[in-house]
Amino acid sequence: MNSQFNQQRYQELAKKWLDKTITPDEQKEFAQWYNASQDRPLDIPPTFAGSEEELKSRILNSVNNVIDKKNDRPKRIVPVWWASIAASILLIAGISVFFHLKKEKTKPLSAHNQKKHLINDVAPGGDKALLTLADGSKIVLNDAKNGVLANQGLTTLNKAKNNQLIYEADAKSVKNAPVVYNTISTPKGGQFQIVLSDGSRVWLNAASSITFPTVFSTAERRVTITGEVYFEVAKNKQLPFRVVAVKQTVEVLGTHFNINAYPDESAIKTTLIEGSVKVSSGGQSAILQPDQQANIAIDGSDLISIKTVDPDNVLAWKNGNFEFEKEDLTAIMRQVARWYDVNVKYDGRVPQKSFTGSISRSVNLSELLKMLKYTGINFRINGQTVVVTP
Repeated sequence: MNSQFNQQRYQELAKKWLDKTITPDEQKEFAQWYNASQDRPLDIPPTFAGSEEELKSRILNSVNNVIDKKNDRPKRIVPVWWASIAASILLIAGISVFFHLKKEKTKPLSAHNQKKHLINDVAPGGDKALLTLADGSKIVLNDAKNGVLANQGLTTLNKAKNNQLIYEADAKSVKNAPVVYNTISTPKGGQFQIVLSDGSRVWLNAASSITFPTVFSTAERRVTITGEVYFEVAKNKQLPFRVVAVKQTVEVLGTHFNINAYPDESAIKTTLIEGSVKVSSGGQSAILQPDQQANIAIDGSDLISIKTVDPDNVLAWKNGNFEFEKEDLTAIMRQVARWYDVNVKYDGRVPQKSFTGSISRSVNLSELLKMLKYTGINFRINGQTVVVTP
């Protein structure tokens, strides 16, 4: 097969892929050819394409450039600095896709386009939470003014300018302070930050909660959570910090870690970022090292499995991004449902594809779906429902 035929063949396949007319066998052929001596991803310039046709044109030009250089350049590995890339798509054996969209590079919509865009679109989540005080009264934190919100025992609750709720206790009065509990919960489409009375910092993801004493006792520091929560625990060797999540307990003295304990996930995932933690469930226990993650099945045995993970992926939500690494579509759409406060329905069979990539959590839902759409999956937004079709 001559070089000219190869060029024409793969240009044809590239066009079919972009037009969504490519067959599974052709897609596999195209992916295998492209990845065989790949030296860089398909790049799109820093300003995201203003239209689908413009995006297709840019991707096709990149494919053509790869074809032109295919036989002239030795195979090599070039590091990719994601901070300089606004959007890219990478085929992986015909079943995966990489995409990336930087928040600051998102193209602003005109007033005319915004009106049209929002008819069938959903805005991203934001800082929203509900505070339940010891007497059962409730405060909507996102609506509350900055300053002192309440006094709980000997602890003052202050809302800071950066949407943090700070618990300030008089250290000298801790021994005499009554033990009262507060709960902070975020809805779907919400997140919030808290500073506990001991100085520990807490980040709540969407559809999550934390119940804690307004001032810790002299015996231990114990909190209970649901959903996903990231902790930066203030060090105190004399006062262990324990987090109870479903059927596991995490014990630390002072460290940084993330717990994902959503009831619709298959496992409770505890990821250590810094320091050391002990994870216990039933009669099982394990000590984690940084970058290790403990997994415990929500419905099943208390067996703890440990693996090494990329902490950047785990903490992407806290840093304002979605990060996917070989994630199946249903796992991605569970995150989408929580952050955009939508329901997800599948029209027909669920597409069996995996995805690797990242996108800002600040974009509207349509922008995220647009990126996934280039894998051949279709979506439509009906009010607060996203319908997925093969």
